Amino acid sequence: MKDSKDEQAGPNGVTINGESSAKRKSRSKSAEGGTAAASKRSGRSQARTVTVVDVAEEAGVSIATVSNVLNRRDVPLSDEVIRKVEEAAGRLGYRKNRMAASLSKQRTNELGMLIPGFDSYFGKLAEEMENLAHRCGYHLSVFSSRSNAAKEKRHIEALLERRVDGLFCHGLTMSHDSIRRLVGSETPIMLFNAWEWPTDAALGIVNLDFYAACGQAVRYLQEKGCRTFVYLGAAGAEATDRQRRSGFLDAAKSLPDSVNVHVVEMSQSSLEEAIEEIAGFARNDSAGPVGIVGFDDSTAFRIMMKLVEKGFAVPEQFKVIGINDEGYARDCYPSMSTFAIPHKSQAKLMIEWLLTHLGEERKLEEAGLETFRPPAGVKERHIPVTLVARMSTEGRG
Repeated sequence: MKDSKDEQAGPNGVTINGESSAKRKSRSKSAEGGTAAASKRSGRSQARTVTVVDVAEEAGVSIATVSNVLNRRDVPLSDEVIRKVEEAAGRLGYRKNRMAASLSKQRTNELGMLIPGFDSYFGKLAEEMENLAHRCGYHLSVFSSRSNAAKEKRHIEALLERRVDGLFCHGLTMSHDSIRRLVGSETPIMLFNAWEWPTDAALGIVNLDFYAACGQAVRYLQEKGCRTFVYLGAAGAEATDRQRRSGFLDAAKSLPDSVNVHVVEMSQSSLEEAIEEIAGFARNDSAGPVGIVGFDDSTAFRIMMKLVEKGFAVPEQFKVIGINDEGYARDCYPSMSTFAIPHKSQAKLMIEWLLTHLGEERKLEEAGLETFRPPAGVKERHIPVTLVARMSTEGRG
């Protein structure tokens, strides 16, 4: 007599060990559903390889900490942290790629760059950075996030998975949380235009010195006879605006003469309202011309053109200075005074700083560049910008 476990095939398939193929399919689907549910709970698709970035996010720790735990490095870690990382790795199904781990100890000659966008200054800087990287035998991948947190995270993951030898990041591109997760990892980071960031957040920080530029603008306008000064603010630009605004206000306060100082928040006023407010300063405050410093060329240009349209004389009644030296600042009439941005100097210092750190002195020399080692304890460098005086402050002579 046959054992009940050896039943013959039925219409729905072969029976093995007393379980029909139909039952097995049902049980398999149930198991798959459970796995899918677990995957859904973790917020990740099984189709994508889980990375240390995912584990760090799940455990609420830095990438460096995850690396230390998973690689059993001899560094002080609490039992709680180790448990959190190991449990997060287990939940996500993380599997260490031994081949990738071995390869990660080698140079890839790949660099990454994160910028807010590709327009104007950012595009010019990225192009210069790419040229210098190429001269040194490196490939530079450039990504733009437009302050989108999801895009930022995806770009960081992509760059880390490419095992880039270093990252260049604009201060407005990455959140403080993202930087904290990356600090201490094996990927060195160079920040630029990262005003108000702590100096220990990266290998180094290279900032354009707009604080000094706006102070210079105030003193220059005073020499041109201005006794009323107006800053056209962009509060929405956060730290970028704050360091320009501070340079303007601090310089105005330090002037030996009594002056009138105003800030017009362009984000809170229509162009017509801003013009009416600025025209009022000329009527009420000043016997001489009103000196205007714009957050950037676009802001200064719109105000200057509207003043001209309203019949005001530039530079006799209003002297206007922008920032960035866009092409239209040179080509408009009257041509507009502004500050030129040293893209090449900033790019050169960043490349030299990072590649020196990577031990690439020979490649720098072959590319006609220099090594850069900052003095002990110095992690931030300022690049001066240059005043370009034109008709909007100098007149038609």
